[in-house]
Parts: sequence; structure tokens; C-alpha cells
Amino acid sequence: MTELISIKGLNKSYKNKHVLKDVDLSVSAGQILGLVGPNGAGKTTCLQSLLGLTSFEGTIDILGYNPKTQRHAMLNDVAYIADVAVLPKWLKVSQALTYMQGVHRNFNLEKAETFLAKTNIQHSDRVKALSKGMVTQLHLALILAVDAKVLILDEPTLGLDILTRRQFYNHLLEDFYDEDKCIIVTTHQIEEIEHILTDVAFIRDGNLVISENVDNIRERFKLLAVTNDKVEQAKTLKPLFSNSIMGITTLLFDKAEESQLSTLGSVSTPTLADIFVGVMTQEQEA
Repeated sequence: MTELISIKGLNKSYKNKHVLKDVDLSVSAGQILGLVGPNGAGKTTCLQSLLGLTSFEGTIDILGYNPKTQRHAMLNDVAYIADVAVLPKWLKVSQALTYMQGVHRNFNLEKAETFLAKTNIQHSDRVKALSKGMVTQLHLALILAVDAKVLILDEPTLGLDILTRRQFYNHLLEDFYDEDKCIIVTTHQIEEIEHILTDVAFIRDGNLVISENVDNIRERFKLLAVTNDKVEQAKTLKPLFSNSIMGITTLLFDKAEESQLSTLGSVSTPTLADIFVGVMTQEQEA
């Protein structure tokens, strides 16, 4: 796969706080990477560094561009959606389309029109008359109509209802993604995006705790459900995390032998949300 993004030794500090610590990460064409972590973990700072919006130490290469010195040229091929869609309230939808067509050489008006045709948004509508979900849809139409190789999303569905969130990610796959592009999306709600991810990186306190292909990570971790009489025996195998409810205890294991676990109870493949909780908990206890 063609590498589109390379991050090496990324560090960032604000006064006495070390926000990012020696982050190494690469993203190739065809990958959809979820950068997942709790609030304050460093996700947004990492994206701001990628976009040249903040100073940093280390090396970042996006499509051959250095975001520190070549940001203007880079943004012709990199699209970005922030956690809050900010558009002037007086702006008409038609004016937004005309503006984008005038300022961005890679903006495809026909593609934006096709996207908007799937919504209830009219060309004559002003931003101030649109709901929060509709503003997000308009913003998405404007950004996804840019023929970019890299799309960066920072908590893009924050504050939206579940239906609008699902529509957002459906449009993302249908109207932007292909095997020549890559997407980075940050979130602290991994359960809503894990079905679209090819890769995941967990970040906590500025450190990358794990970065791996989704299929590999699901093979690596196992979930074991045991009855109360098997709990202590299961805990001798050193689970990352355990949770008890209604007489059943569920334990998460990293690189454990499935044949050994199956003698104690029922073994299953955990969700990425399960793995995230386990890994974060282990780090806190270390």
C-alpha cells in the first residue's frame, strides 16, 4: 500500500504539559484509521499538528508535504472536518457552493449537488434556518466534494442524534472513500465507528498505547465469560480487565491461548470498545 501520511517522533508541549510524546504513526491508501482516546488524550493536538495548525517537534509528511512549510499547497489535497461545523449564519446554501467553487481548485460542484440531493436542504436556505444536523450535512457536502487524497475528521458527529450520525458515516463511505484515499477520524466513542475502521490507534496522555490493523487486533484479544466459581482461576491468567454482572464475569485477555481459556468458560471476539476499555484500564493500573 502507498503510504500517504508518515509521523515520526511527534512531540508537543504546552508550558509544562507534555501533550504528545514520541508519536510514530503511518497511514496508507485504503486505510480508515480511528484515533481513539478519552477527552484530553491528545487526539485533537495530533490532528492540529498534521494540518499545520500548531507548532510541533518531530517529522510529519503528508502526501510529500511538510505541514509546517507547505501548508497552503498541502490543503489542496487534504480535507478537514472539525468537531463543530462553523458556517456564517447569514450564508445561503447556494452562496456556500459558489464560494467553494471559486476558492478551491479541487472542488466538484456536481458531487456536492448530488450529496445535497439526498438531504432536505434547499439552495435558498440560510445556515441560520438549518438544524444542527443539517448544518453538519451541508458542511460534509462541501468538504466531501473536494477531490482530496486525505480526509481528517475530528469528532465529526459530536452532539448529533444517532440517526444523523449513522447517515454521516454512510455518506462518508459512499461519497468519499476509495482505495486511493485515506481517512483519519478521532473519537472517544469508538462503538459508533468500529464497523468502518481498517486500523485503530489508542492514545492516552499523549502516548500511543496500541496501533494495529483491526483484524489483527481482534485476533490478538479474547473475551472470556465465566461463572462465579471460575473467576479466581481465570484471574490467575492475568486479564487486562474484568466486569461482573448477573452472576457472569467477563474478562479481557491479550495474547492468551484460546484453548486454555475455553476450559474455563465461553470465549468470544471482543468489540473494539471492549479492547479500548481494557487497554486504557491496564495503563491506568500500571
